[in-house]
Amino acid sequence: MLGKFRILLISAAIVGGISSPALADGEVNIYSYRQPDLIQPVLDAFTDKTGIKTNILFLDKGLVERISAEGEFSPADVIMTVDIARLVEAKEAGVVAPVDDPEINAHIPENYRDADGEWFGLTTRGRVVYASKDRVEEDSITYEDLADPKWKGRICTRDGQHSYNIGLFASMIAHDGAEYTEEWLRGLKNNLARKPDGNDRSQAKSIWAGECDLALGNTYYVGLMMTDEQEPEQKEWASAIKILFPNSNGRGTHVNISGMSLAKHAPNKDNAIRLMEFLASPEAQEIYAEQVFEYPVLPGAKVSDVVKSFGEIHPDKLPLADIAANRKLASELVDKTGFNDGPGD
Repeated sequence: MLGKFRILLISAAIVGGISSPALADGEVNIYSYRQPDLIQPVLDAFTDKTGIKTNILFLDKGLVERISAEGEFSPADVIMTVDIARLVEAKEAGVVAPVDDPEINAHIPENYRDADGEWFGLTTRGRVVYASKDRVEEDSITYEDLADPKWKGRICTRDGQHSYNIGLFASMIAHDGAEYTEEWLRGLKNNLARKPDGNDRSQAKSIWAGECDLALGNTYYVGLMMTDEQEPEQKEWASAIKILFPNSNGRGTHVNISGMSLAKHAPNKDNAIRLMEFLASPEAQEIYAEQVFEYPVLPGAKVSDVVKSFGEIHPDKLPLADIAANRKLASELVDKTGFNDGPGD
């Protein structure tokens, strides 16, 4: 019975996107929340260097649930994802294993890795303010400033419960406390031009269209818009905004990460560790960061020309684990303040 169960699980993984036998030599299986085309260049570089083939299974949701269901027969070796929430989710679900590797630890700063070695950051993206080039004179701002009544009716953002915003709100709790953050959220809510809606790109579009003057957004979306040849109108949205890095002269701009973990039952563990070592290396971080318009976590690693054009970022040094610890409370405050109801009482 167990033998049949094992065959069914591996077959399901093959159908789902892993095209070769999970237990074969010279391979490593990656379960990814990131689109395959975004990570393929760095995986190709790994294969060129090591000869180890990479197999990718992409899921836009349910990755942790799938690995949990597969249990000890899961073909997953490495998990690649974005957002500290998803990395913590994988850890709390017990589907990842600790890694204590001197090479990885040497390249990834302590505040971008789990104290137990169960997740590691690879690149960062800033949660910044998109500002109208035409209607906003300010070239600097703080997150706290966004609650100032002078911005009433001039700010737009996506859903307050989205993980990108929850990460920012959790960082506000970590720095300013829950009571202050609750009042700040009320002030930000009253300054909104409309109910939270859309994605980060649509916030830039709203600024271009004159619907608002400021918006919360991730840095990498600006790079994606600047280089979008399939929908060139997005280049116009990007050209209408400037990036303000909040709190640059203080605690620093809130950043989130893309990251990796070793799967708990990795059948190709040695190859998985080799991949993780490579992903943490300066070479791989530069390839990966350029592909996704993000910042390498390795201090001094090269930043792409597109990302350089955003301006200089001074990231918040607070450990991401401390921010993640406040995510539940941040979510509760979004509901308590009626943030998603938009401006007004």
